[in-house]
Amino acid sequence: MPNAQDLLWFKSEFQPQIEAQIAGTPFNVDMLAAFACQETGGIWPALRRKGLPTAQILELCVGDTIDASPTGGGRRAFPKNKAELLAAPDGERMFQLARQGLVDMAEHIRDYRGAAARPDKFCHGFGIFQLDLQFFKTRPDYFLERHYADFDLALARCVGELKGALKRLGWQAKTSLSDNEMAAVAIAYNTGGFNPAHGLKQGYFDGTKYYGENYLDFLRLAKSVQIGEPAVAPRDAGLRGKGTAPTTAERKVAAKKAVTKRATVKKAIAKKTTAQAKALRSSAGKLATKRTAKKIATKKAAPRKTAPTKTASKKAVPKKAVPEKAVAKKSGATKVAAKKAAGRR
Repeated sequence: MPNAQDLLWFKSEFQPQIEAQIAGTPFNVDMLAAFACQETGGIWPALRRKGLPTAQILELCVGDTIDASPTGGGRRAFPKNKAELLAAPDGERMFQLARQGLVDMAEHIRDYRGAAARPDKFCHGFGIFQLDLQFFKTRPDYFLERHYADFDLALARCVGELKGALKRLGWQAKTSLSDNEMAAVAIAYNTGGFNPAHGLKQGYFDGTKYYGENYLDFLRLAKSVQIGEPAVAPRDAGLRGKGTAPTTAERKVAAKKAVTKRATVKKAIAKKTTAQAKALRSSAGKLATKRTAKKIATKKAAPRKTAPTKTASKKAVPKKAVPEKAVAKKSGATKVAAKKAAGRR
């Protein structure tokens, strides 16, 4: 179930594209965010929390594995089951893609593992806004070429379907919609029509609430999470008239400015982060140099131990004393030798 953090991620990722795409319509970002929650709210929030990259999240936004029941219940639109899909042109290729999409998504979403374990099961809904596989016969490339994994293409398809629902309700001239009217458009998007007598209790029933009721809950959640400033500033009441809606051209210009502003902010943040990293490295280098200099100074200040030289060692060794008797004996022998020499002469 999506929460406020999931809506913050969604708007942070896609708000500029949505604003550009809905320019000139009574739709707004909250309305599209609520659609994403209603259609694939059990998938993309869980993938986001796992830290998967945005491109992979968009590719794994597939679902709806309900086939037609042998007793007459279940799916009524094409394709009711695997056999009906295989019988269509390029049906084999489409089945392989829809089957693999289910298997890949089920690796991350436990609730789909039971269906993925059954070899005949495949997905019928594709993209974060879930375009149903019943459109495969008229728009095969959208599915086969994986256009549903491209947010801009999926968004354009969704807005086109919403415009069709708006026209079926006779509201194509409206410049704005109330929350309940947005929910009515959502029901028409889901079921093909809207019966005012039934209120929001229309569309798919999940056992607790109907599609329309769930959608209104998500719309209120989306409105509680806002990022940045409004893309379009209100007009000057004195010039244009109070409460007058902006023109299509103004909406497009404002949307482009919003994209540019967001890009500038991101660039500034990146530049600031780089500068901080450089400053941190420089500070660490200076600290290391200071520590090295301190070690050298400490070594120089320490007293050195001088090793004794060989000369000093020799001088320090005392001479052996000669005994007095030996000296006297030597003197006597010398005198005798002198006398013998004199007698020979």
